Amino acid sequence: MVAIQSLTKTFRDFWMRPRARALDGVTFEVYPGEIFGLLGPNGSGKSTTIKIILGLLRQSSGRVAIFGKSPTDVSIKKRIGYLPEESYMYAFLNARETLEYYAKLFQLDARTRESRIDQLLDMVGLTAVQFRPVREYSKGMQRRIGIAQALINDPDLLILDEPTTGLDPLGCRQIKDLILELGRRGKTIILSSHLLSDVEDCVSRMVILYGGKIREEGTCESLLEVEDRMVLETNPLDQDTIAAIDELIRQRTGGASALSRVSHPRQKLEDKFVAMVNRAVQERLATSGAQHGGQTASFLKDSGAQGEALISQLVAGTPDPVPTPAAMPKPGSAAATNKPAEPARDVLDSLLKPAAEPTPPPRPASSPTGAAAPAAGPGTPSANVDRSVIGSLLDDSGPPRTDGGGGRA
Repeated sequence: MVAIQSLTKTFRDFWMRPRARALDGVTFEVYPGEIFGLLGPNGSGKSTTIKIILGLLRQSSGRVAIFGKSPTDVSIKKRIGYLPEESYMYAFLNARETLEYYAKLFQLDARTRESRIDQLLDMVGLTAVQFRPVREYSKGMQRRIGIAQALINDPDLLILDEPTTGLDPLGCRQIKDLILELGRRGKTIILSSHLLSDVEDCVSRMVILYGGKIREEGTCESLLEVEDRMVLETNPLDQDTIAAIDELIRQRTGGASALSRVSHPRQKLEDKFVAMVNRAVQERLATSGAQHGGQTASFLKDSGAQGEALISQLVAGTPDPVPTPAAMPKPGSAAATNKPAEPARDVLDSLLKPAAEPTPPPRPASSPTGAAAPAAGPGTPSANVDRSVIGSLLDDSGPPRTDGGGGRA
């Protein structure tokens, strides 16, 4: 999924003199479906590595490949989700408008946008405050909406840079559970953080950077397992039994080993905090901040887009089937000459029929002298028309008028 070989990045000043060497010969690979940890203290090169993977920075030397292509290839951007170290949101947009904006950047249709926004807002616990401007959100709430925007396009590669910064313990637990859930669903995740306890619970393999170089690399088991110690866990024992076990260990090892510590196990403070909040939620106590998030958005659980496309097709309705040649009526049959086709033929006939001649205006029954007026045929002029006037209009060479009309017409 991600391949980095001998990656080096040197920042230079205005005169092109080396100012800082952020990365020095970094080499690692991230495999599909893996939760990969990129660890190290501040200034170790984590964010620089991520920006080179995203194509925001160009390496000084070395090779980088994402999905087998260069980081500058635009076609791979739609398959990547990114949460930066600092969430830069438009302050005057609310949570819903923010997600709508990012969804349109990925050219998602309106139905998909609406569904995903509802699911993501519920997942990060911002449904109740979705119409508040982002500028009124706390840092933790802005972090939650940032995580939602990183998932709006259902990415194949998810890059999270300090995802739990500013979150309360409940939000941290929720983000870690989300990362584990996405990993089980086949998502590839690169998690960068200096909070080692958060990374320890999530990643399957990691590299630890310091001074731009990889100092340690491997799985959590290989890096964290202590070889010279062993832990035995049992149900509560009385003091006599503990003493007998200690004596047995001394006898078997010749006195080289013994019980060094006997105590009751402690739960993590995070577990205690989450349990307290869950009790408060069950008691329906009100809160004005972010709520406990819902389940993982359903579109993030799908293995592909086929299920979503099928649902959209069913909701939109199935078009009427096109009749096959065998099902079409034969010419001259009753089905071919049924009455519903007659209105269309009447319309065609009315359009093709020549327009009727205008009806002449009614003439008086008799002439002014009392004589009967001749019947007016198609070529007969009206009795009320002055023929001399028509003739003078048609004949330009005729004699001038003498009726006081002022010359020829």
